Amino acid sequence: MPNILFAAAPDQWDDYAPHLRRALDQAGLRTARVGPDIPAADVDYIVYSPNSPVQDFSRFPRLKAVLSLWAGVETIVDNATLKVPLTRMADAGLREGMVEWVTGHVLRHHLGLDTHITDQSGTWRPDAPPLARHRTVAVLGLGELGAACARMLATLNFNVTGWSRSPKSLPEITCHDGAEGLDTCLASAEIAVLLLPDTPETENTLNTRTLALMPRGAVIVNPGRGTLIDDDALLAALDAGQIGHATLDVFRTEPLPKDHPYWAHPNVTVTPHIASETRPDTASELIAENIARAEADDPLRHVVDRNLGY
Repeated sequence: MPNILFAAAPDQWDDYAPHLRRALDQAGLRTARVGPDIPAADVDYIVYSPNSPVQDFSRFPRLKAVLSLWAGVETIVDNATLKVPLTRMADAGLREGMVEWVTGHVLRHHLGLDTHITDQSGTWRPDAPPLARHRTVAVLGLGELGAACARMLATLNFNVTGWSRSPKSLPEITCHDGAEGLDTCLASAEIAVLLLPDTPETENTLNTRTLALMPRGAVIVNPGRGTLIDDDALLAALDAGQIGHATLDVFRTEPLPKDHPYWAHPNVTVTPHIASETRPDTASELIAENIARAEADDPLRHVVDRNLGY
């Protein structure tokens, strides 16, 4: 049975240990050895997070696969010592958490809740929001998380459009792709949700030119990657009223520095990278499933395309 090295932040092992053991047992891997102290010569699989001390994978002669605990793999995908398949985290808990966060903030902006929550001055404001079917929400990035969010928003009757680099087809979602498709998608996006991966091609997807394409007063919701937005361009668009509000969960530097202008801007909501996180129970289930698949010579799930970077 396989030997599985847990190579993540040291304080994570205690959280993961019971869930991994249970998931491995349920996957038929009862005799698998798992822990943070397995000798390199014996390791078959690595359960991994990029903040682990392990950076040189050439030390593991038996290594079959590396299973990342993070959805983002941009800090590991170019590691020249990694010669085996790399999988990204796309467990049910991560997906559900992202869907809930995105749905909550889209509904918040669609319904205009901030106006009534922050202004209890006695001013009567009988302005009803439009119906969801009259509101266009664009989801940029139609991978595992983006597609799940787009489907939920469509279920709530929003007019949902989506964009991805390569063609995608999703029921009830108007899908666009390529450079021209991005422009078309943004041109109708009253609310734009960013769930693209962090690659050289996606950096500054929202910039001075693309922000200007959006309907005046549009809202940005970014739980994806901080690099997807040109910060200076967004601040200028907010100041000019081209963008009405930005709810941002991810940033180029985290924690976001206390003197960053986002904190003080009246039309920016900062949340501290909490849109979704890897949860030990559901993450362990996916890890155990993938190791069982590998041991049975079945294809791994969520394998990273090293050329694309995600």
